[in-house]
Amino acid sequence: MKNKTVAYYLNPQEIEVISRLTYEKTTIITLSQFDNYFRFPSTVRNKILWKLKKKGILVSIKKGLYIFSPLENGPAGRNINEWLIPCSLFPNNNYYVGYSQMYNYYGFTDQIFQQMFIINTSTQSERKIGKIQFNLIKVSPDRMYGLKSIKVKEAEVIVSDKERTLVDLVYYPKPVGGLQKAFEILDYQVKSKFIDLKKLIKYASLFPIISTRKRIGFILEKAGVDLMELKPVLKKVEGTSLTTLYDGNSRKGKINKRWGIIENAS
Repeated sequence: MKNKTVAYYLNPQEIEVISRLTYEKTTIITLSQFDNYFRFPSTVRNKILWKLKKKGILVSIKKGLYIFSPLENGPAGRNINEWLIPCSLFPNNNYYVGYSQMYNYYGFTDQIFQQMFIINTSTQSERKIGKIQFNLIKVSPDRMYGLKSIKVKEAEVIVSDKERTLVDLVYYPKPVGGLQKAFEILDYQVKSKFIDLKKLIKYASLFPIISTRKRIGFILEKAGVDLMELKPVLKKVEGTSLTTLYDGNSRKGKINKRWGIIENAS
């Protein structure tokens, strides 16, 4: 009886597609891969894709890229591993996974986030795939450094390394509760010697946002880092205008001339 129900619900071509993709253990499939598996005429192929998307068996990530959700996953569909999405969206590897996901990955926060930030050089958009919100953040190429690859199932995913993630944390501290918490995390990582300090200083000096450079330098000095070690950052903030330590409207507070920072209230 079950087979009759499936046969009624799916036509023979759809059953062929599902059987083959299940056999191949497919998770994500491109249009070109689909055409390699099945030699359907384009009009027939498009109709099959449309029907399978309507039935929730294929979920569109973007044009020509789909998640395959087998029948056994039920009406809710497959819970796709979000780490497999970035390399599918950016086959030229002009991206990295950063911000909230990496704050959790490196233990800067225990919070589990239902969103993933993909920093890249080509696309600015937001989209929801399954239960995860993907925020695609377009940046200039000079922000694409301090990266490494991690293995996730069959994919190599580009992410920010620990020191680069700390720079991003000061730049974008919202997921951990703001700058004060970000400064505490940075201070702890430095004093506990959990990071490569020289690498962190180099990354801070390269970061194009001056206020982030200043804040990192200021906190590193407060954490006891010698000024000689901080020279690469100091050189990159000389002669710049005053920046508040914390974001906000208040510019009242002690002025730190070395870093060009107003030590305003958090």
